[in-house]
Amino acid sequence: MSINVAEIMVDTLQNAGAKRCYGVVGDTLNHFTDALRQSDIEWVGVRHEEVGGFAAGGEAYLTQELALCAGSCGPGSLHFVNGLFDAHRNGAPVVLIATQVPLSETGGSFPQEVDQVQIFKQYSVFCETVASPEQARRMTALAAQTALAKGGVAVLIVPGDVMSQTPENQLAYRTHRFEYSLRPSAEAFVPAVTQLNKGGKITIFAGSGCRDAREQVIALAEKLQAPIAWTSRAKDFIEPDNPYQVGMTGVYGLEGGYHAVAECDTLLMLGCNFAFKQFYPEDAAIIQVDSDPAQIGKRYPVNVGIVGSVRDTCEALCQVVKNNQSPRWLEKCRKHYAISLQKSAHKSRDAALIHPQELTLAIDRLAADNALFTADTGSVNVWMLRHIQASGQRRTLASLQHGTMANAYPQALGIQLAYPERQVIAMCGDGGLSMLMGDLLTLVQRRIPLKIVVYNNCSLSFVELEQKVEGLLDAYTELQNPDFGEVATAMGLWGQRVEREDQLESAISQWLAQPGPALLDVAVNPMELVMPPKVEAGQVASTALYSAKAVLSGRMDEVVHLVKSNFLKR
Repeated sequence: MSINVAEIMVDTLQNAGAKRCYGVVGDTLNHFTDALRQSDIEWVGVRHEEVGGFAAGGEAYLTQELALCAGSCGPGSLHFVNGLFDAHRNGAPVVLIATQVPLSETGGSFPQEVDQVQIFKQYSVFCETVASPEQARRMTALAAQTALAKGGVAVLIVPGDVMSQTPENQLAYRTHRFEYSLRPSAEAFVPAVTQLNKGGKITIFAGSGCRDAREQVIALAEKLQAPIAWTSRAKDFIEPDNPYQVGMTGVYGLEGGYHAVAECDTLLMLGCNFAFKQFYPEDAAIIQVDSDPAQIGKRYPVNVGIVGSVRDTCEALCQVVKNNQSPRWLEKCRKHYAISLQKSAHKSRDAALIHPQELTLAIDRLAADNALFTADTGSVNVWMLRHIQASGQRRTLASLQHGTMANAYPQALGIQLAYPERQVIAMCGDGGLSMLMGDLLTLVQRRIPLKIVVYNNCSLSFVELEQKVEGLLDAYTELQNPDFGEVATAMGLWGQRVEREDQLESAISQWLAQPGPALLDVAVNPMELVMPPKVEAGQVASTALYSAKAVLSGRMDEVVHLVKSNFLKR
């Protein structure tokens, strides 16, 4: 029996391992969704395609398996852009089927025609047009294979009329998967081994490239007696039960990680693409290991570059570097880290307020050992990275590369579908939740048991902090919010609002115990500040300038609170 292009594509994607496809039905997509209806791939209809892009990215990132999106011509596919840009920068293997106006109408400004190649080419590992039915199976197999092999979004652009056509002949193309080692040559190790054997204060800086190399990284740290600082994207792989870890550096980090990196003699960067130059050491020798040669020295000048996987490179280094006999540097960094953890959990003395750290620590205590967490960009992300403890089973996801708002609960939606038996918690800012609130209805309609907590401070608080640090009066950051608990209840979720500290623990327990989708709206201290590990002199001067402007504008109460919050003292 002959089958059309839509059916060929669905068959190929199903054989490649895809289990779900996210989108909104209609128009040029109709033949594709009809083919899905007859397959084992689950169609997840969302209210906004951007949510579908985030959800597919969340699913694909955690499972490392293929997830799908499909959009109708023009606006339908364009709505995916932000969610899929985020997925791509996270390295999530996603295939987007972006349908186009009929092939005979392309190039003539037909209604809803969009040059999708120009849009998606910049953030994809594969972006091609299926212009004839004979191309369908080959192009689909290659799109899936490239997304899985390179880690990113692959885009197939398909004119709507091509979807219903039947090829005259087709070869049996399929998606292949690969496992391989990437170990440097013996000669490539010589400069790195020479530097590491000098001893002194050696620090390992672990990035997301350590995903499959936890044991090897810790073994190397033991031999070098080196503290391990980590980027925020490496949290899940490096933090759990690690006697050498000293936390993150950077804006989201703590003093322990900051000092371990800034004050070392040798910095060994493993699968790390940390972007912020001001947090690198000024005088240390830097060795960078990465599987991609293009990443070596991309962010900061390095002394030695090694191309190889972190796992294979660490195994080889362990065999040739000398044992470091002095734990003094490691002990100093670990002590600094313990102190910085205590500081980060500090809250102000106003017991009437719920502090965001306190909320996060309570969630950390009460959540399951294998819970999966997402967080919105901004201050909520900081609280998750600092206070949700990785356990080896727990996983976290945030928009750390793309830095978009409104990512948390849409990503969690896809994660919950992929892991229906596990507890999935979306930690949302009030601005992020309200930006894409319509797909709460998807949770209700599909009975997805996602747990959402809203850090409700009635402001875009991280933006407000950025403005103050730049010496500006905070402007346009105030949000007039509803009771999100009541909104959730009206939409069909379990909903509740908490405003008092003495209600917090019982409310969290009740919220987590709900069998279906549930939303907890928590009124948190609107003046809580996220403290970076190091406050620059320029930031102090700019904050002082903000204070002067605030006084002149009649906002003295804010200045008083800012001083009390210890921003200037630190």
